[in-house]
Formats: sequence, C-alpha cells, structure tokens
Amino acid sequence: MAGAIVSFSGMAVAGRMVSVELDTFELMTYRSFISIALVVGIGGMAGTLGQINTRNFGLHAARNLSHFAGQNLWFAAITMIPLAQVIALEFTSPIWVALLAPFLLSERLTRLRMFVAVMGFIGILIVARPDLSNIELGSVFAAGSAIGFAGSAIFTKILTRHHSITCILFWLAVMQAVFGLVCAGYDGDIAIPSVSLLPWVVMVSCTGLGAHFCLTTALSHAPAVIVMPMDFARLPVVALLGMVLFGEALDVWVFVGAAVIFGANYLNIAAEARRNRALARAIY
Repeated sequence: MAGAIVSFSGMAVAGRMVSVELDTFELMTYRSFISIALVVGIGGMAGTLGQINTRNFGLHAARNLSHFAGQNLWFAAITMIPLAQVIALEFTSPIWVALLAPFLLSERLTRLRMFVAVMGFIGILIVARPDLSNIELGSVFAAGSAIGFAGSAIFTKILTRHHSITCILFWLAVMQAVFGLVCAGYDGDIAIPSVSLLPWVVMVSCTGLGAHFCLTTALSHAPAVIVMPMDFARLPVVALLGMVLFGEALDVWVFVGAAVIFGANYLNIAAEARRNRALARAIY
C-alpha cells in the first residue's frame, strides 16, 4: 500500500499536467496501450504470461468497467477542483466497499457499517461544503469516482481468489484500451500528445499500473475493508504536491472532513480486527 500511495500521488500530478492537451478518454487510451506493453514485457521476463486466461471473463469486464468509469471521473475532477479535495472525496471509497460488500462478497451489513456510511456522508459535506444552488461538478465527479473505485476493489478481491496478478492486470489494460478507443474516438478525432507531454503520459501509465500492482497484491493478502483505508496517508502527500506544484491553498476543512471519513473507516477496521481475532481464537 505504500507503493500504491506513491504511485497514485504521482499519477495525480501527471494527470493534471496532461489535461492541457488530452481529454480523459484520450488519456485512458494512451495509458492503457502503454500498460499492455508493460504487462506483456514484464510478464514475459517473469515467465507469468501463461497465467493469462479467459475464465471469469464477465467478472473481469465488470471490474474494468467499474474502474474505467471511476478513473475517468477522477481524471476529470483533478482538472476542476484542488487535488486535496479530490483525494478527500475519493476516500469515501472504503465506505462504499463496506456497503457493497454484503451484496457482492456475501458479507453482513451491520449497524456499524451503516453508521460508518452516515459519518462518511457527513465527511463529504464538510469537504465539499456544497452550495445547493451551485454544486461544483468537480466535487460530484470526485464523489462518483469513489463509487467506481469501490466496485473495482470488490471485483478485484473476488478475482484474486482465482487469478494471478498478471492475468488481472492484462485484462485491465486490454479492456480499458478498448473502452478508451470507443469513447475517445466516437467523434472521429483522437488528439496526439506533443513530444513535451509524452513523458507525462508515460508517467500516468507507469504509476497507474504500479498502483494497481501494489493494490492488487495488497488485496490478495488482506481483506478489502482493511486494505483500502490505509490509502488515507495519500491526502497530506497530495495536498503538499498541490501547494508546491500548482499553488493550491491548504484548506483546513478538507482535512477536517477527511478526518471524519478516516475516523468512520477506522471504526470499521477495528471491528474487523476484533472479528478476525475472535474467529482465530474459535478455530485454534
């Protein structure tokens, strides 16, 4: 998860830089094709390409559609509102994981998880402080991206039970390249990045793939409700990057709201840890 934090933070900066020439669909298209080359190249050197198969193809499609929607909303949001605000709203993803897990992972929807969801919503209101007469589209996109990422995390957790990381990342890159081509090319005009911006496009792809490798590996070793909240360490990192690189002010309410969201998620983590300890004692 430390690797995922570094990678996601780098991707936020690179995504903001690229947005001057490419829309989100074009960026996702180039990122995905570069990712295909990286997965095939690294997988070939590691001897893991034979692990790629078409089993659970529908589950791969659901995972990648959910992620594609979330990632496009996220890339759009970072061009509209401060980076720290985007990340803070994205942090509601673990709350959506907790709410969706009973339906997709057969986990119980407890009163605590409902309380966590309510507290998370309060955190969203503190971060976004929406003016009902003029709600910022960037805030809506950032909040929507959290739902997409939550679905992606849950489907990834299911896939790690049956598939290797190479297989999961291969279909991630291939499917999202197709989705990107369809969405970017619907008007018959796909922009080509300038030479000066090409390194940033490559950085988006490398950091994105690295983040998914780290996140998928983490989810293969621990429950989703434990892994996802660890990403909260990304907020101060991204807030400082936004201040230094883009002159964004540090808004204290973003941190207050993020603290409320983190506190709600921490309650969920603590309850999960107690349940696991009790289960371990019952078994042994």
